Amino acid sequence: MSPVHRADGEITAIGRTTEILKTFRDSPGVLSAAALVRRSGMAKTTVHRMLGDLVRVGLLERVGKDYRLGLLLFELGESVPRQRNLREAARRHLSALREATGHNVGLCVLDGFEVVYLDVFRGDDGPRLPQQIGGRWPAHASCSGKAILAFSESGAVSRPGTLKAYTDNTITDPVELDRELDRVRRRGVAFDRQEAIRGIVGAAAPIFGPGETVLGSVSISGMAGRINLTRIDAAVRTTAVAISGDLSHAQSVVRPVLQRR
Repeated sequence: MSPVHRADGEITAIGRTTEILKTFRDSPGVLSAAALVRRSGMAKTTVHRMLGDLVRVGLLERVGKDYRLGLLLFELGESVPRQRNLREAARRHLSALREATGHNVGLCVLDGFEVVYLDVFRGDDGPRLPQQIGGRWPAHASCSGKAILAFSESGAVSRPGTLKAYTDNTITDPVELDRELDRVRRRGVAFDRQEAIRGIVGAAAPIFGPGETVLGSVSISGMAGRINLTRIDAAVRTTAVAISGDLSHAQSVVRPVLQRR
């Protein structure tokens, strides 16, 4: 049973809270009460009543007559160990990759069948893309997503019934996607050949933690014709290996300390 619903199918208070907070995805950051009603699909009276409660507990903040996510959510997010450790280990490597290539660089993890951006470094010559920290994108239409999917346990990944096309190049056939993931496993790198956004190409490589568990991916993206995928192939793989190495080293240092206690 979904945690959003009771056994009788009625949406729970936690479920309603979640739906309101989720409306801030892909938003300008500040939303009016009317926008929250429209985006959540819930009754106006329900939303207005809950907004007061969410502000009181710090999950939302008032901005004039509008609302934005509260500082408590940021504090809770920074307390999530896997994402925080991955982001901290990756930052200097991502910055170096951006400086070396001049292209946009991103760090992603997989959530369901979507990637979530933990960090984004904009290149001086990179295009202004919609990807932002905390933003999401379907995994099948992303080199970052394909890089993680290829090394994830198939039973742990729930795929949607249909794969949506975002450009003429998006892979929408599940059989062809499986073939593509096989190629990614052999190459160690995934490519985006204008599959997410027309005119944008990229490459991504998986980041591994202890036990060769895939934790996320690092990606480079840029305008088609201005970025050479075969040349950035090695750069993105080298960066992913460096991040994986730092994570493994940090784990090996922490474990003996914990065992002595």
